[in-house]
Amino acid sequence: MQNPHAPAAPPLLARSLFVFGILYGGLVCIAGVLGNKLVALGPLAVEAGIFAFLLLVVTSSAIAEMWGRETANRLVLFGFVPLIASMILIRIVLVLPPAPFWEAEKRVAFDMILGQSSRMMIAGLIAYGTSQLLNVFIFTRMKRGRGAMLWLRALVAGVLSQAVDTMLFITIAFYGVEPVALILPGQLIAKITLSTLMVPPLIYLFVAIGRRLDRTA
Repeated sequence: MQNPHAPAAPPLLARSLFVFGILYGGLVCIAGVLGNKLVALGPLAVEAGIFAFLLLVVTSSAIAEMWGRETANRLVLFGFVPLIASMILIRIVLVLPPAPFWEAEKRVAFDMILGQSSRMMIAGLIAYGTSQLLNVFIFTRMKRGRGAMLWLRALVAGVLSQAVDTMLFITIAFYGVEPVALILPGQLIAKITLSTLMVPPLIYLFVAIGRRLDRTA
């Protein structure tokens, strides 16, 4: 006889959704930290957070391919939770007094890396939500049949969403403070180039991994 006081069984969750959801949350949090470094890729200079953001595009697109637009949009919206939580925690840690024996140069470096302005944080939130939802919309809107033209949908959605992300972030974060007209072209070229090269093959890989995870569940 079943115990009426026993806890209810948890709802079943596809393994791909579980794994990709954890990955997505981690990428959302680390992207802003990585963005503090500019890396040189040949003649292009790009903030290193682009690699995490491209993986966010890939992950949400793979979820959209396997589970549909609604599930992918939900993943994007849930992504605000770890993003905002990490921002709050960073602010708390920054205002807490450092240990007296902690070296001064390390304090300065820590504050410099994590001490983003409120304007940049707001810019990141707006750019993240808009670009990721746009990516899912374009990727699923272009779909004609299961898996049809996956590479083209990945390419178009990835390039357009990253272009929008860059324009929103740079404009909101730096307008009136830095020369946006000088910063924006190089960032657009770099991110469009990386999106073109990385997003389509990685989406194929993530979809294959996701379907394998679900088969072995």
